[in-house]
Parts: sequence; C-alpha cells; structure tokens
Amino acid sequence: MKVVASILPLLAVASASCLHGTSLMPRSADGRVDINPYNYTNTGGPLNWYGLDQENTACSTGKHQSPIVIETDDIDYAQSKSIRFHVPSADAAKFENLGSGLEVVLTNGTLTTKDSSYKLAQFHFHTPSEHRIDDEYYPMEAHFVFEGTAGDIAVVGFVFELSQFGYSTPLFDSVFAHIDDIANPGTFTKTGHLDFSALTAHLNAHGIYQYTGSLTTPPCSENVKWFLSTEPLALNVQSYNAVKHILKYNARYTQNALGQDNLLEIAAKELS
Repeated sequence: MKVVASILPLLAVASASCLHGTSLMPRSADGRVDINPYNYTNTGGPLNWYGLDQENTACSTGKHQSPIVIETDDIDYAQSKSIRFHVPSADAAKFENLGSGLEVVLTNGTLTTKDSSYKLAQFHFHTPSEHRIDDEYYPMEAHFVFEGTAGDIAVVGFVFELSQFGYSTPLFDSVFAHIDDIANPGTFTKTGHLDFSALTAHLNAHGIYQYTGSLTTPPCSENVKWFLSTEPLALNVQSYNAVKHILKYNARYTQNALGQDNLLEIAAKELS
C-alpha cells in the first residue's frame, strides 16, 4: 500500500510510539556536505586522532580531556538557576550526516552562565553515551555546543534511557523523523518543527553536573565548560535503533581523571 507507506514518516513525528523509517519510498537527501576526516575505528579513531592531524595535539597530551566518568559524590553541581538554556522553536533545521556523527545546525539559541554568555552553534549525537555516570553508560548522548564571542566553548549534554512505554522527548521525534534520508555519510536533510520547551523544562527541573574539560572530537580543545543534566531523557526503541543503525559507534573512550597524565601518554611510556 503506497499511500500507507508514504504517510508513516509523518505519523512518526506526531506519535512517539510510531516506527521511524518504515516508508518503502523514503525521501532523497536534500544535498551533500563534507565528511569529517576522523572516525571512531581503526586508524581513524581516537587512538590516532593526533596521527591524522598534528593540530590535534591535545587529543594525545591534554590533561583535562573529555569525556570523563562522572562520580556523583565528587563532581561539582551547578547552582540552582545559575545557567539559562534558551533555544526558541524553529520551523526546521539542517540535519547532517558527517560520517563521524549526526549534527543539527541551529544558531538561534543562547546559554547564559554567571560568568559568560554563549550562542548555539549546533547539536549532535553519540551512541553509546560518551560520559558514564558512576561507571554506568547510557544508550545515547546529545551535546548542544555553544560558542562565546572570544571563542570559548560550553556544552550542555543529555544522556538518554530507553523508554519502557514507547515514549520519546517530543523534540527528538521531530529531529529523527527523516533520519533514513541521510543514511549515507555526506548527506543532509531537514528536520520537522523543533520545540525545545520540554527539553528546557527538563534541564531546569533536575540537577546539573558541571566540570571543565575538552571537546570530545578533534582537535580536543580544552577549557570547555560542561553542563550535563543529572536525569536521562526518554527515547523510544524505534528511534534509538534508527539512530544506532546509522551512527553505529561514535563515542570517544572516557579519559583519565582531570589534571592527570593523558592515557595515551601513559600507554606510550609503558610500551617504550
């Protein structure tokens, strides 16, 4: 039934319990984008990011690298109402498959802390989660990347847990509605309507871990301010499987305790 097949992607946006990507005739991608020069396996992976480009020095020698294992008894927490996360709704946004990850390009959001203000650059996804909490990993993690006027960076992160009841945070139903259109690296499409109100309410209603680390992708720049929600977001199994099918594995391994020698340096010394 071609009519039924054609409306399934639309139903996936409206209902969190609907299957994603079940259309027999998915839309084609809207265009092409450049693929990132790094990945997460073999010689393209984190163990060799410095080998791919010497500008990635911090990936191998930095002492404040992310992600980390968050120990809930030791980590700092952001003070109540000390950060303001604000992303207005958008009719649609560019959704890219960069080979190393899936990224939504959106620049109309802001993050305000007691010390700085930042503008949203993009948000993207990792499977599985990059951060672990008390050594527990999660199926997926989203990073909202903000940039300050001086080039400083802050990231607001959320981990996901699979819903027992087929529910997803509505924002991500809209993001993933046409994910099958960008199954091939180097392609992009458009999301559905994006409403961030539930995500903002979730962040404001729970604790927020905070620490200073690095980008988890090359060039692994340090002095990045991290803010991670203590409470996982809900994601239905269908959406997760659709994302995982494309992303496969794109999580950097957890790094050493902040301030200590880089794990790659430690390993190199042992080998020599």
